[in-house]
Amino acid sequence: MIDVSHWLSALPPVAVYLIVAGVIGVESMGVPLPGEIVLVSSALLAATGVVEPEWVATAAAFGAIAGDSIGYAVGRRGGRPLLARLGRRFPRHLGPAHLARAEQSFARHGVWAVFFGRFVALLRILAGPLAGALHVPYRRFLLANAAGGLVWAFGTTYLLYSVGRAAEHWLKDISWAGLVLAVLAGLGSTWWLRRRARRLEPAGPADADAAAEPAHAGTDR
Repeated sequence: MIDVSHWLSALPPVAVYLIVAGVIGVESMGVPLPGEIVLVSSALLAATGVVEPEWVATAAAFGAIAGDSIGYAVGRRGGRPLLARLGRRFPRHLGPAHLARAEQSFARHGVWAVFFGRFVALLRILAGPLAGALHVPYRRFLLANAAGGLVWAFGTTYLLYSVGRAAEHWLKDISWAGLVLAVLAGLGSTWWLRRRARRLEPAGPADADAAAEPAHAGTDR
């Protein structure tokens, strides 16, 4: 993310806004791209005065809403065969197990999966195409899509902008050693939280089938 921030800082503000909208928009269509990394990097740049936070948030919201809508149209036209092709093209991000978990979220939460999916990496990519393939009514989809896109874009941007401004003020009075320790502590806590989240994540269809095989083998005997 440091490299992304450094690269973005060398561009004019208008180019940064276009990149934010473009990357997030293409990601929302169903193509795995680092949309969240671009948004986070741009929001932190806003804290240093390189770009304006309101334009970063507006670009991110526009890309999210427009990209999801295009993804919805593509998914509605292509259906499940399209999702299967995406899974073969990006097996690490959109494989059968990922698609099954996304479908479970839609079955459990309905259109709210579109809203909350904006905050989850997997659903952020699949929400639009999957909603279209499952023939979710477009008006309901658009409402959840717009609400999720706005809350995610403006909330993320201004939260990081505020944190960045506060950190810039505090870092004037601490040493680089303290900064390194703070970064390492943050990375360590993030790793621990992600590990805990993976442990609590319900088993996917493939895991469930694998767990069921020994039981069936014993029964056959």
